[in-house]
Amino acid sequence: MGIIFEEKKRKISDCLLALDIDGTLTNSNKQVTPPVRRALKQFLAMGGRIVLASGRPTYGIAPLAEELELKQKGGYILAYNGGCVTDCKTERILYQQALDLEVVRTLARQAEEYGVNIMTYQDQYIIARYPGEKYCLEENAINHMEVRQAKNFAKDITFPVIKCLMTGESTYLETVENRMKSYWKGRLSICRSAPYFLEITGRGIDKAQALGKLLSHLGMKQENLIACGDGFNDQSMLAFAGIGVAMANGQPKVKQAAQYIAPSNDEDGIADVVCRLIENSR
Repeated sequence: MGIIFEEKKRKISDCLLALDIDGTLTNSNKQVTPPVRRALKQFLAMGGRIVLASGRPTYGIAPLAEELELKQKGGYILAYNGGCVTDCKTERILYQQALDLEVVRTLARQAEEYGVNIMTYQDQYIIARYPGEKYCLEENAINHMEVRQAKNFAKDITFPVIKCLMTGESTYLETVENRMKSYWKGRLSICRSAPYFLEITGRGIDKAQALGKLLSHLGMKQENLIACGDGFNDQSMLAFAGIGVAMANGQPKVKQAAQYIAPSNDEDGIADVVCRLIENSR
């Protein structure tokens, strides 16, 4: 499958590399390994551009953008599965779409009805109905954000909300996902970023549509987008990209949407992708 990089040669300076974070850019310890960091540094030095594309909130992505020096070298943060896109260099929000607060109130009632946790984000805080729930604690560990409780989620949330997250055991959450999709009938974007994380954003929001807006803003071609991911919420951008890359540790459905399967996130898979791009650059 590596022949795709030979068939689709491009100048690195023409490339936009979209990287999912958890399970893709970072290893199982949530770290960017030295080989991956070196490869990305070379990619940036050759004029390539990077966008960190995650379901995480902007605050939870910013430390990785800083680690990769995207503010100095130029890069972008695509947060909330595409609900917000930020230019790292200028810190300017290029695109953002919030949920209607009446929708948030309905989601709060549905979470109670289905018996799952619900949370959202405000600045550096995670606002959760049940802050002690294990998957909420995992979200806290991933993003390094303080968790605050909303005892009455429907009434307490009065600020702009870009994404809500429902959490629960994977098998049951799949059932909740199907019920939610049946209820909302395409009026919201609903997908799982991990088996136990159900992401809910505004209608039409996903990583592909946000990347499309960013490409248009940059005057870049879709064929020069290389997207790498492992989770259900990465499928759209892998199918949309000129080259879609799934990690070996990715979900089976995600691999089906890819043109190349990279080594796993614990085997420096992103370094493999960048090296192939550079080796086959024009």
